[in-house]
Amino acid sequence: MKTSPTQGQPKLDLPVFIPAFGIALIAACFLVFKPEQAQALAAHLMSLVTSQFGWLFVFFGFGTFVFALWLAFGRFGQVKLARTDEPPEYSELSWAAMMFSAGIGIGLVSWSFVEPIYYLSTPPLHIEPHSAKAAEWGHMYTLFHWSFVPWAMYAVPSVAVAYILHVRHRPFLRISEVCRPVLGDRADGWMGSVIDTLIILGLIGGAGTSLGLGVPLVSALTTSFLGIEETLMTRLGVIAVWTLIFGVSAYKGLKAGIRILSDINIFLAIALVLLVLLAGPTVFILSMSANSVGLMLDNFPRISFWLDPVKHGGFPDAWTLFYWAWWIAYAPLMGLFFGRISRGRTIRQMVLGIILWGSLGCISFLSICGSYALNLELSGTLEVSQLLSERGIPATVVEIVRTLPFSQLVLAAFTLLSFVFLATTLDSSAYVLASISTKNLYGEQEPGKRNRVAWAFALALIAVGLLFASGLQTVKSLTIILALPLALVLFVVFRALLRVLNDDFGRAVAKEALVFDQSKNYANKDSQDV
Repeated sequence: MKTSPTQGQPKLDLPVFIPAFGIALIAACFLVFKPEQAQALAAHLMSLVTSQFGWLFVFFGFGTFVFALWLAFGRFGQVKLARTDEPPEYSELSWAAMMFSAGIGIGLVSWSFVEPIYYLSTPPLHIEPHSAKAAEWGHMYTLFHWSFVPWAMYAVPSVAVAYILHVRHRPFLRISEVCRPVLGDRADGWMGSVIDTLIILGLIGGAGTSLGLGVPLVSALTTSFLGIEETLMTRLGVIAVWTLIFGVSAYKGLKAGIRILSDINIFLAIALVLLVLLAGPTVFILSMSANSVGLMLDNFPRISFWLDPVKHGGFPDAWTLFYWAWWIAYAPLMGLFFGRISRGRTIRQMVLGIILWGSLGCISFLSICGSYALNLELSGTLEVSQLLSERGIPATVVEIVRTLPFSQLVLAAFTLLSFVFLATTLDSSAYVLASISTKNLYGEQEPGKRNRVAWAFALALIAVGLLFASGLQTVKSLTIILALPLALVLFVVFRALLRVLNDDFGRAVAKEALVFDQSKNYANKDSQDV
């Protein structure tokens, strides 16, 4: 799409870029110079949010899932996210790969082996720890936390962004612009600025959590593969190489950078998962995976709303509410990114594609890797739970990978997968941050290269800040806190989407009730029309 004479050229929006970029730098400095104060305040506020508003998170998550299904199968499902009858901009595989790599990233590699082990030791629903039931429910809860509800939270804002961008042709890739049908001209004032600032803060919190999980894991995998001692300098070296990868990708843009990285990653992830499946206890893995899918479908409403209000065991606060808050913090970012790459698809194709492709990828990866780790623990081959409590996630993942055949080769592949997963998540974040701080950004146009690279290095600085301050818990707490106002913003986005669809289509896509008329032969009507 070419820029028309009435449209301005894309350019840096300084009133948005300067404060937003400043927030990123301040966050990095705060982690380095005031880590104890930041952690204490964040922990207090997180406890307040989870204890008082946990009910809001679970209602929001389940409600978003239901709304996403209504969008897909309701009267607006066939609405095309383009103004012409053009094919989708990206192939199904590249589209799914970019979404999966950006939407999950390093978190999937970090948690795939160890999350069921955590639940084995501290199971949900007051199940006896280290029992057979704890193993089954722990494996199932891992799939629940990474599948249908999270991807529904990504799908709905993605449709809203795609509609505003590709159908309404609005010149700003911002959530405040998506809210315009509800806010009106207030989207141009302080209210729009507050919304975009909250989006940036949520993005920094969500990306910071990914960084806090990813950098130690990649460093541990790299040093283990090279046979060298892990030190502060090796971690800084990992950050430097990783910054170079995703900085180049962000500079190249969607088609030449992010898409290529995502395609490489998806094939590598499939190969590694198949290796774990075939080299491990295949029958046990398949049986556990089938059992967990059935257990999740059978108990989906119950676990979606379980908050343990009487005993207050802590499991929902520590896990389900954290995950829901993490997905909410990432949802606007994913909405902006998925909406940008989904031109030419219908609402039904987009919603079902995001939920099904995302859930299928996560369930496959997590169920296979999680079953493998559980088998190591239950069979006594490797004391995974003891390793996890004594040495943490990165070292535990390394030891689990070492039990596989051709361990050095597999370790190299996992290291590469982690590098690229982290890079694709963060270059997507840099791309969206650059888009938020650009005005007159139409259709398939991309934000300026320097703008994208600036944000890439800002995120790298946050990684360094987390490394020096050990501030992962602080960032996780901030993610939960920021999710509260972001849930309200997403509700406005959902309302705005309904309003524009009703304004543009009204009853054109509504099906009127059929009233029987004896003079009409309904049974043969379709065949006569054909």
